[in-house]
Amino acid sequence: MLSAIINAFRVPDLRKKIIFTLAIIALYRLGSFVTVPGVNAAELVEAFQSAAGNAALLFLNLFSGNALSKFSVLSLGIMPYITASIIMQLMQGVIPSLQRWAREGQTGQKKITQITRYLTLGLGLINAIGYLLLFQNQYGVRFATGEGAPPEMLTSFVIVFTLVAGVALIMWMGELITQRGIGNGMSLIIFANIVASFPSAIFDSAVTQGAAFTVLVILIVLLVIPGIVLIERAQRRIPVNYAKRIQGRRVMGGTSTYIPLKVNGAGVIPIIFASALLYFPAQLAAFFNVGWLTSLSNALAADSWVNWVLNAVLIVFFCFFYTSMVFNPEDTANNLRKQGGFIPGVRPGVNTVQYIKNVLNRITLPGGIYIALIAVIPSILFSMTGDTLISAFGGTSILIMVGVALDTMSKLESQLKMHHYEGFFK
Repeated sequence: MLSAIINAFRVPDLRKKIIFTLAIIALYRLGSFVTVPGVNAAELVEAFQSAAGNAALLFLNLFSGNALSKFSVLSLGIMPYITASIIMQLMQGVIPSLQRWAREGQTGQKKITQITRYLTLGLGLINAIGYLLLFQNQYGVRFATGEGAPPEMLTSFVIVFTLVAGVALIMWMGELITQRGIGNGMSLIIFANIVASFPSAIFDSAVTQGAAFTVLVILIVLLVIPGIVLIERAQRRIPVNYAKRIQGRRVMGGTSTYIPLKVNGAGVIPIIFASALLYFPAQLAAFFNVGWLTSLSNALAADSWVNWVLNAVLIVFFCFFYTSMVFNPEDTANNLRKQGGFIPGVRPGVNTVQYIKNVLNRITLPGGIYIALIAVIPSILFSMTGDTLISAFGGTSILIMVGVALDTMSKLESQLKMHHYEGFFK
């Protein structure tokens, strides 16, 4: 692997892409330390110390690369864009115009991307107002206090505008990496955010829990990573044969291939969906301060068994839901029939569709249980120990890091093969 990285820097075009990617990520990390105007830093530190047991806030702070704890211009992180992308992907199975655009290739994709951008800004505006109300009402953080300070309404407007502008900046940086760098820009930004929070989490764990406990957690994580890599690359391959046909003087077809179905085809999206649903009552309670909403949010707190059970059930449900949205067995069966392909021992048409559905259901269930365990077990351990390292090294974080690393390495490998260099995977 080290030799492959050296070979990558020997290719001028690839070296420029890698340096450009690293430069954009460094610029993004620099922006995470630029605080929005009018913030009382001392009260903000106290607010996060009092929120040490709030797993939802720690989760959002982790995905912002600790920018939320500083209330920087990039505090909203990449989550508004991810949510908007997921919504647009799901809407393609419901709205006919989006389905048509998705089939139009690059032209239709530009239209979908433009709508995703506007939706991201809308979600960013909602999140910015929500964070402002959350820190003001629940944690008592004051903005622009002191003699000669501007009106509170003006300060709130400037803060919200700055946070939304930060979302637009993050979106632009991610698209730049995707177009001119290596890998998916948004995924690499998430990867950088998670990695950036590790040093402080390790230090805090060593101080509060002791060095032995910290080393034990790190060793467990290192042992878990190979298992996650194994399952992330696991596939169920459905064999496909193509009948021979004669075109002119040439004999076409007669080959064998397979349909690859990933065990974890949904990735981390079920975790994001389930977390959004479970944390939604807490967000509403922070906005409106209604008694029954507060009671509901307390019952769904991250350290309660109700949260753990509902989280696991929702993750498994969204695994099936998302997989059914992004993979259509009927389209796959029709494409096989048009190309002269068939699954050995299965009749074309309805039988092929049913066979693919059965295989998909059989591999989605263990995949959903695997994701549920990855998400719930660290939450249980965090509630028992209160160790921030477990939150930072949680299953969701490792799942995202492994997925992004494998995807980026695969893209680097394809670039290296074009220049006749040995890739990462031998």
